[in-house]
Amino acid sequence: MVTRRDVASIVGLSVGLGAATAASLAVAQSADPNESTFARIRRTKKMRIGAVGGGAPYYMKDLATGQWKGFYIDIAKGLADDMEAELEITETTWGNSVLDLQSNKIDIFFGLNPTPKRALVVDFSVPVFNNAFGILCKKDFKPKSWAELNSPDIKIAVDQGSSHDQVVSRLTPKAQITRLKTADDATAALQTGRVDAQCLITMLSLTVLKKNPSLGQFVLPTPVFATTSNAGFRRETDKTWRDYVNTWIDFNKGLGFIRNAIITNMELVGVTEADIPPGVSL
Repeated sequence: MVTRRDVASIVGLSVGLGAATAASLAVAQSADPNESTFARIRRTKKMRIGAVGGGAPYYMKDLATGQWKGFYIDIAKGLADDMEAELEITETTWGNSVLDLQSNKIDIFFGLNPTPKRALVVDFSVPVFNNAFGILCKKDFKPKSWAELNSPDIKIAVDQGSSHDQVVSRLTPKAQITRLKTADDATAALQTGRVDAQCLITMLSLTVLKKNPSLGQFVLPTPVFATTSNAGFRRETDKTWRDYVNTWIDFNKGLGFIRNAIITNMELVGVTEADIPPGVSL
């Protein structure tokens, strides 16, 4: 005899199986391999970025609270808000950011210099701001040019795979180049006297010196190698995401939002606009 409890169990099982089937179908439908980044962000209401833990004033992570600060965090939050999306932050390094884009771990990474090597595998936004490559040098060493740095007697540290690495590889191939995992590791090599200099983008150089003035000095070698700081994207056929970000950047540069985010966060690490050397303009 079939009791009411049996009937209820059968009905419950049927409902559960039906719900599970529906859920599976929904997941299958949402996991469209051809879905564009823009469409996925609009559907999920989540925007994923990469951030560098030791990248102040671009990115700053409070080790005690896990909270992120920095002008690219503020800029990314502004972008996510306008996309009506929640910002999700994945910690990465300058050297690994391109790989994270390619492997679809993140949707965008702010702070990439558009080098030809990177342009082979990822797309770039319009410039967010202008910058230049400089050199942190030990106290008794003050080279004036890249040519002076291009000597077998000079030891230069860089974070491996970064734009700093690409620059010194191109401009100072005769120097002894020490490639380390992170920019902080390269700074430590300079601080301990293992190298004579470290190649860093101007913004990062000024921040490092503000934290540790005894480290040495900042030099902007001639000729000034001007570059830009851009956002990077995974390469895909649908360019809607890149085009939207480009529109957003240009609009917010015009409003002064991006410049204000940069200046405000520079001040958090003790760097003022007056500290930026001639030849470098935001």
